[in-house]
Amino acid sequence: MAEQPQPISPVKNFFAGGFGGVCLVFVGHPLDTIKVRLQTQPKPQPGQTPLYSGTFDCFRKTLVGEGVRGLYRGMAAPIIGVTPMFAVCFFGFGLGKRLQQRTPDDVLTYPQLFAAGMLSGVFTTAIMAPGERIKCLLQIQAATGETKYSGSLDCAKQLYREAGIRGVYKGTVLTLMRDVPASGMYFMTYEWLKNILTPEGKSVSDLSAPRILFAGGLAGIFNWAVAIPPDVLKSRFQTAPPGKYANGFRDVLRELIREEGVASLYKGFTAVMIRAFPANAACFLGFEVAMKFLNWVAPGL
Repeated sequence: MAEQPQPISPVKNFFAGGFGGVCLVFVGHPLDTIKVRLQTQPKPQPGQTPLYSGTFDCFRKTLVGEGVRGLYRGMAAPIIGVTPMFAVCFFGFGLGKRLQQRTPDDVLTYPQLFAAGMLSGVFTTAIMAPGERIKCLLQIQAATGETKYSGSLDCAKQLYREAGIRGVYKGTVLTLMRDVPASGMYFMTYEWLKNILTPEGKSVSDLSAPRILFAGGLAGIFNWAVAIPPDVLKSRFQTAPPGKYANGFRDVLRELIREEGVASLYKGFTAVMIRAFPANAACFLGFEVAMKFLNWVAPGL
């Protein structure tokens, strides 16, 4: 059985989750840029070397060619979307837990925590899908040498002008396929690790910052272990020219397997895993700090 602090407050989760999300983006965006560039780089012609030979080569070329700002390309879109997105994500998790409790004192099992986490993934897709689409397009345009979009807002306007709301929300199904199971794993793993790391006779609410960082970081790694294959498909699909994949993610999957093999579904794995630990450690520490602050200033909320 899993132990959580009681009672559960989806409203507090909303505000604390937003702050945690901002912490995640500042820590993790540079490696997210590397991940997307690795996932979307064109297949080299026979006799040619790939644009990037790996994570560290991509990092070096980005830093040399564009400076530190290059590592933060497209960050405006996730920053604008991340506060409400993570707020909604943690709200969905809190609501999912609350809905499964018969009484406020009920302690949820790990499968119930997984189900609550999956609900949070559904909640966030409406915000996540367009933000991911804009972010990916901005991240790859600097690598191609073209400047089609001057920024996040310009990108959104052009996408809407070219294809309407469907153009902005391209990749929504793949975002769901990535985030629903991955979010279940994310939150369940975090709660499980918090319980394991809590000393005998102590409460999880008294967990030290280093232990919260460790639990949050490992939860991020478990999350991305589930999310990477659909994330590769999503990045390819969202950055493809209009009409390239008429049958959606099935065409992307067939092309990747045919041309690059199953291993292509794990492109950017190193960048993702290097990013996952510190970014999600920062997210959960930010969440827990904000939650303690809210419990102090608004105990009845």
